[in-house]
Amino acid sequence: MALILNEEQQLLSDSAKEFFTKKMPVSQLRELRDSEAEKGYSEPLWEEMIALGWGGIAISEECGGLGFGYQGLGVVLEESGRTLAASPLFSTCVLGASAIALAGSEQQKTELLPLIVTGDLLLALALEESATHGPKRTRTSATKTANGFQLNGKKTFVLDANIANKYIVVARTSEQPGSAAGLTLFLVDVDSAGISLEKRKMVDSRNACTVTFKDVAVPGSAVMGTVDQAYDALEDILSIGQIGLSAEMLGSMQEAFERTVEYIKTRVQFDVHLGSFQVLQHRAAQMYTEIELCKSVVMTALTALDDGETGNALAQHASLAKAKLTEAFNLVSSEAIQMHGGIGMTDEEEIGFFLKRARVAEHTLGDIRYHQNRFGELLEI
Repeated sequence: MALILNEEQQLLSDSAKEFFTKKMPVSQLRELRDSEAEKGYSEPLWEEMIALGWGGIAISEECGGLGFGYQGLGVVLEESGRTLAASPLFSTCVLGASAIALAGSEQQKTELLPLIVTGDLLLALALEESATHGPKRTRTSATKTANGFQLNGKKTFVLDANIANKYIVVARTSEQPGSAAGLTLFLVDVDSAGISLEKRKMVDSRNACTVTFKDVAVPGSAVMGTVDQAYDALEDILSIGQIGLSAEMLGSMQEAFERTVEYIKTRVQFDVHLGSFQVLQHRAAQMYTEIELCKSVVMTALTALDDGETGNALAQHASLAKAKLTEAFNLVSSEAIQMHGGIGMTDEEEIGFFLKRARVAEHTLGDIRYHQNRFGELLEI
């Protein structure tokens, strides 16, 4: 396995880096936060991203996409992580598109995937129901009715729920919470009667909402896949999301590291540059080695996706990536604050934005303990 980008992927990476650096720097996220932008992202810039074809990088050519694969999508996510860019890229093009591609009917794929490519459809995965990740613990119910199903329950930390056109809802159609059996995926219009939304202010300014479903009627055609048998597909969808998020985290930690190295090379303390202190050199070296390891972990996981791995094999890559990237991002972001000193704790200095993103990303789609435990179970340790 060659752990390097090919020529086309490198060109895409360079293009993405230029776009995010010039048009969506960290200062743009600050502006969105300070202005309390209703949608939490810039629609004109999202339209530019769509025009560049990024909405369809991992979507097949048959459905209007580029068919460029997850390694291609991964380099875009990595560059977006460098500037903490706010957009629907992760919620729609990673989680949403993967859910439709893996669990949707042929009709749903034919109708919806092209809309993602053109930017006419935004999606949000309504999964979590508590402070910790646990798909098997789903309690939201979907009761069979004469015309379809009726949804009741509450979903927390639904990324981009406030801007989505449709929700992909994980609900229980049978069995008890804690069981992998009895889960079903539903495609629900956001304006359906009985849905209420409460936007949450996240510390990293990422869009997230609590969504409540009260006697929400959905037709039988809203079912994605087979009733009661969504868990295997859901695991693969979440694995793709965990790997995609890891790619984004990789970009963020590289940027935080590079900013920190530049700071200690130029900041003078006691008449010498901070970078001349051996203890800081050792800490920087540790961050560097961790980042290099993370690059290999992420590329291996993205390659596994493009090679068509599924199930336990893919889950191992996903949990390894999410656990390792979480650990490394927490280390790098914390060290970055420490090495910047007092100014690093102020809102004036942008390095603090990376620390906030690290803490939110840690708990998105499973924290380090969840993934260490899952990895061990998958290896039967």
